[in-house]
Amino acid sequence: MPILTTHVGSLPRGDELAQLLLARDHGQEVDPDQFERTVQAAIDGAVQKQVQAGVDIMSDGELGKVGYATYITERLEGFGGHIDRQPAKDLADFPELRKKLAAIMGSQEFVRAACVGPVKLRTMEPCHADIRRFKSAVERHGQGRRAFMNAASPGLVTAFQPNKHYPTHEAYLADLVEAMRPEYEAIVAAGFDLQLDCPDLAMAAHTGYQNLSEAEFVQRAWQNVEALNAATSDIPPEKLRMHICWGNYEGPHHCDIALEKVIDLILAARPATILFEAANPRHEHEWEIWRAAKPENKILAPGLIDSCSNYVEHPELIRQRLERYVSFMGEDRVVASTDCGFGTFANYGKIDPAVTWMKLSALRDGADRASAAR
Repeated sequence: MPILTTHVGSLPRGDELAQLLLARDHGQEVDPDQFERTVQAAIDGAVQKQVQAGVDIMSDGELGKVGYATYITERLEGFGGHIDRQPAKDLADFPELRKKLAAIMGSQEFVRAACVGPVKLRTMEPCHADIRRFKSAVERHGQGRRAFMNAASPGLVTAFQPNKHYPTHEAYLADLVEAMRPEYEAIVAAGFDLQLDCPDLAMAAHTGYQNLSEAEFVQRAWQNVEALNAATSDIPPEKLRMHICWGNYEGPHHCDIALEKVIDLILAARPATILFEAANPRHEHEWEIWRAAKPENKILAPGLIDSCSNYVEHPELIRQRLERYVSFMGEDRVVASTDCGFGTFANYGKIDPAVTWMKLSALRDGADRASAAR
């Protein structure tokens, strides 16, 4: 059986769609029919391109969302205002580099709200719309393909939307568990796998939670895992995926927390499939940490292509990276994936859309070479 391929979820949005998403995010009036047509066409195109690239487990590209972490503010109550973000800790001392990255990747134009009141579910309609659009696209262009949809984990919400209301982090998480559970269960009930995005378990150590000590961060990450497990308690682990990353940007990353400091809490999470950065040059060496852990009840989906560079990896390099994991996990417990998403926020990102599809085609080629070599 060939080694399966997938990716982390988000895919490039066209200019028209990005502008519509940002306008809605800023409270501007957008023609609903135009929005619906534009999103549906984008998802149809993304599904077609994933099939052409040989992606086995595909997504809707998160194309109906302004971003993977902040979309929740239109679905949940309790958020408001705009909080200017702190520079990532590894970039704080490099103002010229920050300017260069902004010039290349674009500015983050989305609203960064804070938690300013009790969090509860406002509406499921955007979630149902996402499901409806993706189902329609799969039926037309991706029949027989396995598919997943992304959702923000409770901990991710806290890392991007800082707490200005609750007396404790635990209290904030408790309400998020109840508010996000219906979205998680709706995605699985629709027949899709659910991917929980969890950069709060690694990246947030030098971004959203950077004011915590390492020990305090690890304690918070354990709390976030407990919340994730509670929110997904009625979903079978085999229907769950989780993505861990250290940040989808081309910074020094010398402040990244090491995998060995968080691997135990990652493995304590319920999802059966773990997606993580393995091509990032700051973390590629950590395949040895995974080998030492050799989790028996998990499927590993290492990132074998970089989502911060327009280099298209050679399929032989992908094969070599993939074989490290196959050597100790076996073919049936490894899925070839990407380091991170290709369109994490509207109008923000470095990768040319055409290069995205070339990279995913190379991933398929590399996985086929690894299968043939066994």
